[in-house]
Amino acid sequence: MTEDMVSVQELAALVDGLRWDRRRHPYDGRGEYHATAYQVLEAATALVDDGRAEAITRTLRTAVDRVTRALMYLDDSSGIVGDVLQELIDLYARALGQAPPANPKTLASWLVKAQFDGPGWPRIHLSAFAPALGERGIAEIAAQVEERAVAGDPDSFSTQYSVRDFREQLAELTGDVDHYIAVLAEDLRSPEQYRKITQTLAAADRAAEAVTWAQRGLTHHPTNPYSEKLRDLLVDLHLDAGAPTAALEVRLAEFSRHPVAATFRSLATTCQRVSDTAPLAPALDELRARAAADPRRLGELVQALTTAGLGEEAWPTAAAHPQQVGPHLLHSLIKEREPAHPSDVLAPYRYLIQAQLSDTSKYRYDRAVKLLRRLRAAHTAAGDPDGFTRYLTELRTEHKRKTAFLAKLHKAGLTP
Repeated sequence: MTEDMVSVQELAALVDGLRWDRRRHPYDGRGEYHATAYQVLEAATALVDDGRAEAITRTLRTAVDRVTRALMYLDDSSGIVGDVLQELIDLYARALGQAPPANPKTLASWLVKAQFDGPGWPRIHLSAFAPALGERGIAEIAAQVEERAVAGDPDSFSTQYSVRDFREQLAELTGDVDHYIAVLAEDLRSPEQYRKITQTLAAADRAAEAVTWAQRGLTHHPTNPYSEKLRDLLVDLHLDAGAPTAALEVRLAEFSRHPVAATFRSLATTCQRVSDTAPLAPALDELRARAAADPRRLGELVQALTTAGLGEEAWPTAAAHPQQVGPHLLHSLIKEREPAHPSDVLAPYRYLIQAQLSDTSKYRYDRAVKLLRRLRAAHTAAGDPDGFTRYLTELRTEHKRKTAFLAKLHKAGLTP
């Protein structure tokens, strides 16, 4: 034990600080609570790393229970305390691996209770607890899960999810690929199930079956946003098998179904991986035609042109239609264009400034001032500093009633 390491007793004292009175305001003391939780995590990790897990397993479980309960009442919109809690329960599993409980059934009951009766956090990974549970503990969890399945409300989402989750994790622990897939296949309402099956088969060197399952999943869930991970996996399987044409067909099929910037970007990435950019030209033509028919799609076209490295076409399109392209994308294009062509970005900068001044958000004037500084630098780089002075004078006159804005201009030194 090093000199700066927290003792077992000191760790217990820190864990005492993890109590949270539910009558407190959710914001009151949340920063201090996070700091305490992180201290507990650091101290406990050091003790486990030092081989002293046996002395702190009970304290770690208490810490997990207290933070779990506290998160029901304190504000954790940042997710910081939730992340610490997840690390705490994973550390608890590691500690039990070093110092297994005398009665694994007690641990099994605690895990089942946390899964079924808890608030939904933290995530319980049975594989992490498997060394401590052993065969007896795992069998106890399996038995209790089935009891819960019979006794639980069939219309309760949380109960059904908990049963399904633990059944799948238990099946995975068996190491029997076919059994695990059979359990996963009991509920194929989500593309995530197909992805798990595909990954499992791929890891078992059963690539042909993996491809079949991936294709089946995409057929059943073509429009689900979570299908993208499954689609990426299918492309990787084709490429690993030396089938670049099949990989491109997957991307082209999705682009044909949904021709937008995101599907074009995926197509372009795969084209680059297989060293075949031929499919990009007709895809861009499709996006150009869609933008011509509906100017609201110009932003999608500009993004695709940028992805394809066609900046000389993307820039004039964006500059001519800033409202359709949107401020975020326009600002990104300005940053790329400005160093070599400062005069080109003057009008787009002015558009962004006016957009901020028309906004109602709290920091609109601060953002406008920041853009004005950038515009001044662009005018100087373009050899036209007087042009900025004239514009600033006109801007101040136009918005003379916005005294708060004028005050920020004065403070920033933006005066004619």
